[in-house]
Amino acid sequence: MDKLSIVVPVYYNEDNLRPLYRDIKEKVLDKRTFDYEIVMVDDGSLDKSWDVMKELADQDEHIRLVHLSRNFGSHAAILCGLTASTGDCAVVKAADLQEPSELIPEMYQAWKEGSNVVLAVRKEREDKSFFSELYYWLMRKVALPSMPKHGFDVFLIDRKVIKTLELMDEKNSALTGQILWSGFKTKIVYYNRRAREIGKSKWTLKKKFKLVFDTLFSFSTVPITVVTWLGVISAAIAVIWGLSVFVSKLLGRIPVQGFAMLFIFQLFSFGTIMMTLGLLGNYLWRTFDASRGRPIYIVEERYEKADGGQSHAEDTDQEQRYPSVY
Repeated sequence: MDKLSIVVPVYYNEDNLRPLYRDIKEKVLDKRTFDYEIVMVDDGSLDKSWDVMKELADQDEHIRLVHLSRNFGSHAAILCGLTASTGDCAVVKAADLQEPSELIPEMYQAWKEGSNVVLAVRKEREDKSFFSELYYWLMRKVALPSMPKHGFDVFLIDRKVIKTLELMDEKNSALTGQILWSGFKTKIVYYNRRAREIGKSKWTLKKKFKLVFDTLFSFSTVPITVVTWLGVISAAIAVIWGLSVFVSKLLGRIPVQGFAMLFIFQLFSFGTIMMTLGLLGNYLWRTFDASRGRPIYIVEERYEKADGGQSHAEDTDQEQRYPSVY
């Protein structure tokens, strides 16, 4: 019997977890035709999420828990869950109950029919988001042409794709972009995204902008191309302006007096230089960050009923069986 892993990244979701498990159990697990496990990864929550997760693990021996030492971001938490999973395929499910659990059997069936990747794409959404639509439009235009129109957060991938993601070993990147870039056989299923009813999203503006920059710098040459052309245009303007002043003097015409135009041009040139340095700095920082070899995430603790309901911290002896860092 095939085994499906359900990976749930958790960040300040203490009020969502019990309803989430009940929903998955009622709509997926009680009707399943496959073996399963649920891998929940606490991405450094400071609420009672970990306690609720352990409560659920005590109820269901198929639930495995991982607690990260701090908040490493959704990319790291999901990758941690996928790495810890043991199923033939794994589906990533958000903990906020905005995606219907009925998607999971549909995605599993698509995998059984031969797809390596199954994307759950939003057809409509009750919580309209201008930023989200702008982000996915931008990604389709400049970075990932295969990005679905309304994007995706829920997806199923098989073991082959999971191993590929592990081999990429990329920080400051977007997991959804890596999946699309890998090019495996993909199928799309559509759903209507619900409005959030419990809790508040921790998806801050800062995290949104980081996602934009990580995706652009990881999958597109547009930023460096734009700055290059800006430099070319600036240089061309300077040459044309200099020639026009020179010709005016030769013809005896009176040039424009004052420093206003000169100041504007210097300000434009300074802004262009600083923007270029900032852009190059982003590339250099990502290169430096990767060269240090620091792990994408650090596991502080694991918990599952199969271990007798005991938490255990990571140590050197467990590292081969339970890798504490990636």
